[in-house]
Amino acid sequence: MVGNSIHMALTDITFSTAPKEIIAIMGASGSGKSTLLNIMGGLLTPTKGHVSINNVNVSTLSDDDASALRSKVIGFVFQSFNLVPVFTAYENVEYPLLLQDVPPKERKDRVHDLLHKVGLEKFAKSIPSRMSGGQQQRVAVARALVTHPKVLLGDEPTANLDERTASEVLDLMLQLNQDIGASLVFSTHDKRVAAVASRVCELQGGVMQA
Repeated sequence: MVGNSIHMALTDITFSTAPKEIIAIMGASGSGKSTLLNIMGGLLTPTKGHVSINNVNVSTLSDDDASALRSKVIGFVFQSFNLVPVFTAYENVEYPLLLQDVPPKERKDRVHDLLHKVGLEKFAKSIPSRMSGGQQQRVAVARALVTHPKVLLGDEPTANLDERTASEVLDLMLQLNQDIGASLVFSTHDKRVAAVASRVCELQGGVMQA
């Protein structure tokens, strides 16, 4: 709501993902891309309609149960990285597993496996401020995938990276899409992301175009 007027960010959206699908959501700034991803991920609650995860209507769950379901099924990668600045790369990737009470040995194995996959074993003890933007985004990708989610949501995941690094991070996510099997859903202005997507959706003024 702005003043006494109500702005509808999204209108009549029906959206679903299939296993291993790669979806690019494109549109101008303010078209509703980030809002759609945040609703899909359960970070925002729609004023109408509902979100189902694994065929479960999230609105029917308690806050704790909904949070637990989202944390197991959905991973997030943001353009601003959103890493904990005082945590090392290892600790940032490990953190979601601590919230899920994953046993220590399994946590260690999963974290080392993801850091290896993103090429950052040597930076396990580094804090974000001592890493490049591309390295920080690789940590963010590893953190998003360490819980073995079914869907990875990326809000402009290549936006703050130079062209070469953006290509490397995109290639990494595509490879992990095949290795781990997570569907990828990206909001983006990046035509390279659209070029590799199996489906491109365009938002205009909060309306999904056919």
